[in-house]
Amino acid sequence: MVDPQPSGAVGRAVPRVDGVAKVTGAARYLDDLELPGAWHGVTVRSTVAHGVLEAIDLDPAFDWTDVVVVTSADIAAHGGKNVVFLIEEDQPALAPLGGRVMHVDEAVALVAAPTRARALAARRAVRPRIAARTPVLSTDDALRGEVKLYGDDNVFKRFTIRKGHADDAAFERVMASAARVIDATYTTGAQEQMYIETQAMAAWWDGGRCHLVGSMQCPYYVHKAMKALLGCGPDEVIVTQSVTGGGFGGKEEYPSMIAAHAALLARKAGRPVKIVYDRGEDIAATTKRHPAIVRHRLGLDEGGGIVAIDADVVMDGGAYLTLSPVVLSRGVLHAAGPYRCATTRVVGRVVATNHPPHGAFRGFGAPQTTFPYERQIDKAARALGVDPLAFRSRHALRAGDTTATGQELTVSVGTDEVLGAIERVAGAPPARDGRAASGAPVRRGRGVCFYNHGAGFTGSGEQRLAGRAEVALTAAGAIEVRSSSTDIGQGSITMFAQIAADALGVAVADVRVVDPSTDRVPDSGPTVASRTCMVVGGLVERAARAVRARVEAWGAARGTPGTFAALAAACAAAEGEVAERVQYEPPPGIVWDDATYTGSAYPAYGWAACLVDVAIDLDTCEITIERCVQAIDVGKAINPTIVKGQIEGGTLQALGWAVLEHVVYKDGRVANATMTNCIVPTFADAPELETILVEVPFPYGPHGAKGVGEIPMDGPAAAVANAIRDALGVDFDHVPILPEHLAARRDEWTRAIAAAGGAS
Repeated sequence: MVDPQPSGAVGRAVPRVDGVAKVTGAARYLDDLELPGAWHGVTVRSTVAHGVLEAIDLDPAFDWTDVVVVTSADIAAHGGKNVVFLIEEDQPALAPLGGRVMHVDEAVALVAAPTRARALAARRAVRPRIAARTPVLSTDDALRGEVKLYGDDNVFKRFTIRKGHADDAAFERVMASAARVIDATYTTGAQEQMYIETQAMAAWWDGGRCHLVGSMQCPYYVHKAMKALLGCGPDEVIVTQSVTGGGFGGKEEYPSMIAAHAALLARKAGRPVKIVYDRGEDIAATTKRHPAIVRHRLGLDEGGGIVAIDADVVMDGGAYLTLSPVVLSRGVLHAAGPYRCATTRVVGRVVATNHPPHGAFRGFGAPQTTFPYERQIDKAARALGVDPLAFRSRHALRAGDTTATGQELTVSVGTDEVLGAIERVAGAPPARDGRAASGAPVRRGRGVCFYNHGAGFTGSGEQRLAGRAEVALTAAGAIEVRSSSTDIGQGSITMFAQIAADALGVAVADVRVVDPSTDRVPDSGPTVASRTCMVVGGLVERAARAVRARVEAWGAARGTPGTFAALAAACAAAEGEVAERVQYEPPPGIVWDDATYTGSAYPAYGWAACLVDVAIDLDTCEITIERCVQAIDVGKAINPTIVKGQIEGGTLQALGWAVLEHVVYKDGRVANATMTNCIVPTFADAPELETILVEVPFPYGPHGAKGVGEIPMDGPAAAVANAIRDALGVDFDHVPILPEHLAARRDEWTRAIAAAGGAS
């Protein structure tokens, strides 16, 4: 009676649903939206890293007649709470009068006026008085605790993972039994997301209800924060995502801050207010990747077997907690790497400093700990005189092995597939010595790495989130997917449309993915953690199948023949909307203990291997990445073109973090807050990126799909550092690795090259 076959939409490179609108300019970003009568909002910020806000003075010579100014006093006056609520209530929306200022560029007041020029003029006439205090500007100073920023020890969060030992003494006995211990300390720097669209939000009030629309990843994060700030109920604030020009984690938690400011200004002004950051303000004030210091010890036996792994991770959380605990969590969970080891210890701490808060960035802590373990594995292979890729394969986790948290890997372990893919395409390494086009001498090298990345929220996180999604056949006969998962350029609305179309047996064009708005879609959880496709896509698939089953049952009960499309139209006309909302259910066997940090950390892992060839100009010390190959196990590519685009974008960000991107802090301030000198890779910097999609299906993902958004970020920086070591014979244990770093050690690598019999 009804065509039972899926549409075949999954696995095909169907055009992006939003592609035409974006390439023709029809898509409207927040700054494109016309709000009648809207004023422009700007932020008055601190110029000191640590102090006490004593007063806010308004220049009496300035004409304030068409300007509104908001301070922390306005929040309390309306019964709200001066906090941007996330994990803890430690970050105020505006620094309180008489309270502490915790970082340069912290918001102390807000201004709105009819034009942006007028608002900027008014901002210059607002004069905060801040009594400076001694700032804490390094993790070492934070841990010394001479200046207290948070609690008694400045530690936001700590974790310890133990495997194969009961306490530190037992662990040290095992490490002492190793025939060889590779001990090194690694540093990784901050990284700016540099999304194409800056932070932007608009707000207006209507009948006592606050409406917010803006560039964001997580509408329900903003919704939760606004309920606390405004002292209102869930139905008194509506949050809607506008077309969003990139996020990379930078629009996970920070939009709650700018939304708070827009809402406060709109309430006081009595009209819509739009806030759009310029690039300098965005770089200076918003969250970035956490800088990290990792001491890593790798113990080996006489035959090169791994005896023990020890990692001590310290991250700089900045002035407020934000998402630091979960960034640290993912970092420590990945710190031992995808290698078999019976005895493992990982200790992690994230500390408070007077830098602007650090927060979410693609990879979410894993890149900071992948870099150390992959450098260590490479050093071990070199010390033993064995092939680096073969050494990784020898020790790599496979099905049946257990991770550092004791999780047994049972399904979708793509180790052999990704390593094999790299082996097949690697070819001969590049000629070590050569000449650049300019005639300058160059030295070439090759580096590899192997790594994994947990998909979805950690441990019991997905169960606590209890994400939901809905698919509906509307009364008008349209098919809608309703989810709060946002499209920030990664193609989620196209992927959702493909999954729903396949489950329903209709064309992708027949499916509409509803714009995320908290009054129209259920809370699917945040658009983070490589969970959108695997977790929420799975909910969409289940909901679509449930709708199909109801429609088919309706037709069978009436003996109505026809295709599904015809049945759906008849059912909608007769019965009205047919909607199915489903909630996340964990796969069987997922057990996690938050107290001991043991068990199944993630429902599934992506697996990846990377190969990088570099050429180093021995005169200028410039590093050119000549080749980069990534083989990544994605479970199933719902849309291969979009998946490859995700991998290539993440890979380029990782390469930029390795050799270009350097966020400079000076006295707590971002000293290079412009795109001129806070640089990111351009097309001119990008090598030909070779992407190999590996599909080892995860049985509990839609069509076997796993997360792919974050994994390409984790490994390439280590592969680059390994390639530089191969070329120069000298280890660089930090990122970024800049020409000035190579130049500072010229004598060292010149001697190493000469000792190896190479040109200098």
